[in-house]
Amino acid sequence: MAQKEMKIRAKAKDGKTTVKAIMYHVMESGSRKDAKTGELVPAHFIKEVKAELNGEVIITAEWGTGISKNPYWSFVFDGGNPGDTVKIIWVDNLGESGSGETQIK
Repeated sequence: MAQKEMKIRAKAKDGKTTVKAIMYHVMESGSRKDAKTGELVPAHFIKEVKAELNGEVIITAEWGTGISKNPYWSFVFDGGNPGDTVKIIWVDNLGESGSGETQIK
């Protein structure tokens, strides 16, 4: 991908951590036609996303073709302390992957 793969933020407050991320991906469903050729644009979408806290998986999500381009993902979990590392990793249907990490503030 030509763009940065991910923008991620994490903030702890009152014993909970909120994570917000934007993943830069084309997210093609496979059902859209190319305006010039009339041919279907091949499917290319994120199929699995997982988040880790200090290397331990805390959440996993399975996605499909219904997710929009450059998806935004936000979740809250119990725990996490300022300075801990949150990492998000995605894998798409073509075997490509991306990741991003940040320290909790």
